[in-house]
Amino acid sequence: MSSMLLPLSDLGAIEHNGTVTFGLWLPWVSAADGNTVTVKIIHEHDQFQQWIAPREFPMTHSVRPPYGDFWSVTVPIATSPPPTNGSAWGTNGRYLYRYRIDNPQVGSLDWIIDPCAREFGLGKLSAFTLGYQPYSWSASESTWRVPELADMVLYEINIAEFGGSLELADNLLAYLADLGVNAIQVMPLSNVAISVDWGYLPIGYFGVDERFGKRSDFQQFVDIAHQHGIAVIVDMVYGHTGVDFPYYDAYTRLRYQQNPFMGPFAKDYFSNFGKSTDFTRQFTRDYFFSVNHHWLEVYHVDGIRYDCVPNYWDGPMGVGYANLVFDTYQLAKDKIALQQPYWDRFSSGAGTPIKLIQCAEQLEGPEEILRSTYSNCTWQNRTFDAAKAVARGDRGRLVDYGLSLGLFGYTEEESTNGNIIPKTALQYIENHDHERFPCNFGLINPDEAGNPLFLEGDRNRWYELQPYLIATLMSKGIPMLWQGEEFGENYFLPDYGAGRVGLLRPLRWDYFYDAAGRSLVTLVRRLLQIRRQRLQLRRGSYFFFNHWDRYISQGILLFARYLNAQYTLVAVNTSDTERLVPFWFPIGGDYVEELHGGSLNLLDIVPLQETTLSIPSNYGRIWTAQ
Repeated sequence: MSSMLLPLSDLGAIEHNGTVTFGLWLPWVSAADGNTVTVKIIHEHDQFQQWIAPREFPMTHSVRPPYGDFWSVTVPIATSPPPTNGSAWGTNGRYLYRYRIDNPQVGSLDWIIDPCAREFGLGKLSAFTLGYQPYSWSASESTWRVPELADMVLYEINIAEFGGSLELADNLLAYLADLGVNAIQVMPLSNVAISVDWGYLPIGYFGVDERFGKRSDFQQFVDIAHQHGIAVIVDMVYGHTGVDFPYYDAYTRLRYQQNPFMGPFAKDYFSNFGKSTDFTRQFTRDYFFSVNHHWLEVYHVDGIRYDCVPNYWDGPMGVGYANLVFDTYQLAKDKIALQQPYWDRFSSGAGTPIKLIQCAEQLEGPEEILRSTYSNCTWQNRTFDAAKAVARGDRGRLVDYGLSLGLFGYTEEESTNGNIIPKTALQYIENHDHERFPCNFGLINPDEAGNPLFLEGDRNRWYELQPYLIATLMSKGIPMLWQGEEFGENYFLPDYGAGRVGLLRPLRWDYFYDAAGRSLVTLVRRLLQIRRQRLQLRRGSYFFFNHWDRYISQGILLFARYLNAQYTLVAVNTSDTERLVPFWFPIGGDYVEELHGGSLNLLDIVPLQETTLSIPSNYGRIWTAQ
């Protein structure tokens, strides 16, 4: 059931030479039933002036296929006189607007935002810019190519916490490239109703929330990222919305018993504070497909991370998630075939897999989502859960940890309808949803009042993080770092409540400079350099040495990564004691120790002859055959 693109040239606020046309689909809201719709507009410089009210313009009703009732009006802003002296009306700049529905049964419903707005003001205000100038992409953008899935190292960020704004975050992209990162996953940029928020209750999908900056700011961010060799993935929330999303808000206040967009579908994990979208509706499917196209086309993003897939997962042949990722894949394929500008960033040439990144957050069935949909990567919490258990003293979970690092049970490639799609999963021990990993080593509370929101992991035990970083960054799949993980950021995060999403936790960049931060950053830089240099660590097979007496019981995790004759042994020690363990290398010769080398190298190894390995406490070794 293919989705269609909405005609965005007729929707939202479209500015041309000082005149703005507004278009809004409101299915079932008809003039024949006595409804009227008005758009209210004010220049942003006037919004807090008590004597300047927004100007109101009645909209005209028509019926347009395929969704029905359509409201529109054209306003000649540049040539119409200001409402009062001192008003900025008619001048270039950003204008704020909202809709009002007057209904004979329920009265006047004000503060309805535009579901297709490209810009936003504070809270429930849509926006447009009079005299808007499109962003000019750098010359190098035409040669940018998305990295291969197997070569990706991902870094998740919250713009508000990472840099404070898009403009300030630009300056940190060189740091990420130097660290060894070649892809970033950006938490939601969509418009939300409040100023401090993670972004997972969106009310506007087609632009960047004003708290981060303007749309050109994000275009510039993507442009600079690409110049540094970094792909950009945006986090999108399609299974539910905030309560102020217009297709929930308007129809709820109109007291309609049915809704053309919202409603129960699949699971409903956010019913207490968000509302489910109904993918049985063609309008809903087309809307979110158009959102995907818009971000890929206008912002040049390289992929999408789909949040909370269970909320719109109705199976591999369903009309929800599976249909959306298929249509988006086909969209990219068609754009490449038509040689549309910039879409060749997803192509490596004829007959090669398309490199569009479609990443599912399907924690309930990550293996299934890779096997049965056009997603090419997925979040999975099994590595995270096992690492957390081991860090808290459950040594028996080292077996689960070792198996998870090898992604046992996950497909690596699927061929569907002639399309070959490489597949893999993300590997992480931290992400935005959970407390920082050092919290597993003990908690302290620096707040004199004892407020639990200020709990922190005991950073004096930073060295215990090292073996988990080594294992994660040498694992199979796509390793992911959560912002600041590389220098030991250590805040605690509640499991539920407003304290999770309603607090701003800016990265403590001073950690980068202290002894713990310097040591951890040095380790991460070295690990990512090793991964970049060794093909077997990116594309090779994985073998976990699951032996209780020799390794597991002593807190040792031992695994090999190999590709043909290229062989690397990774050994990490999660205990507080140095361990001496036996090992039988399958390939003879000299081995270089990748982390420190020198006397740690192993020379003249005889194949399958017992060798004693020394693994330092809370650390590890990486040996590669020469």
